[in-house]
Amino acid sequence: MPEQRSLSRRLLRVVPLVLLVLLLAVYIGLPSAMGVAAVWPARAAVGAPPDGAQTVRLPLEGGDSLVAWYIPPANGAAILLLHGAGGSRDSIRPYIEMLAAQGYGVLAVDARGHGESDGATNRLGWGGTADVGAALAFLQEQPEVTAVGGLGLSMGAEMLLGAAASYPALQAIVADGATRRSTAELLALPSERPLVRSFTARVMYTAVQALSADAPPAPLLGEIERSGATRFLLIAAGENELEVAFNELFATALGERATLWVVPGVPHTGAFASKPAEYTQRVSEFFTATLLPEAS
Repeated sequence: MPEQRSLSRRLLRVVPLVLLVLLLAVYIGLPSAMGVAAVWPARAAVGAPPDGAQTVRLPLEGGDSLVAWYIPPANGAAILLLHGAGGSRDSIRPYIEMLAAQGYGVLAVDARGHGESDGATNRLGWGGTADVGAALAFLQEQPEVTAVGGLGLSMGAEMLLGAAASYPALQAIVADGATRRSTAELLALPSERPLVRSFTARVMYTAVQALSADAPPAPLLGEIERSGATRFLLIAAGENELEVAFNELFATALGERATLWVVPGVPHTGAFASKPAEYTQRVSEFFTATLLPEAS
């Protein structure tokens, strides 16, 4: 009996300690590790350029540069194409081929710290507005380019949305899989405001800010509301409830300037792979109507 009591007392001391360790691992350790992953170098391999593409460098302030593939347009309209977190321009080859086949020019860019581009990696795309600015500066120097649009996937979509107010030359944006990049953006969605829902995300964003020494960018919702005449095609994966909720929020804020396509039964950024013909048609019709209205 004394031995049983002694064992019980030890368990009473150990069990709370184990629970505390588990809680710290789940609510502090895991999101902190995700913050480390967000700034870990993302040097995805890049192969040979697609047919008709040339490799170009886009200068950034401070001496760094972005690396991109450029295909001139056949119809006068060029599309700035941006990959998702951890990817590179090589990972979006199918989109390059799809747009080029429709006659659009394509500037497919490695975001800073990704692929072959210079700079520190931030998989949340916090330096995205400057990257978009460098790409637009290049496109506006090309005599064959008369109009510019953008297509971004996940992080790339958020980079385009976040830059919309700063660069009105970006007349039309297809944002595929955009959600949030910071605590302020997360809390724009009422369902995510309770601390029990947002705590781990807050820890991750805090870790990213501490590790990168970067400040979070201006919230997406405010930037798209200030974007003037820019038109938007918002694409959300039907299997991702949070993604659908954010895109419904964006579409409501934009009103008539936005078209929302919720694609049933597809995962994050899976719409093109699952429904290539419909995706191509919707994207092409959107860019034709917004960038080439005389042809629509």
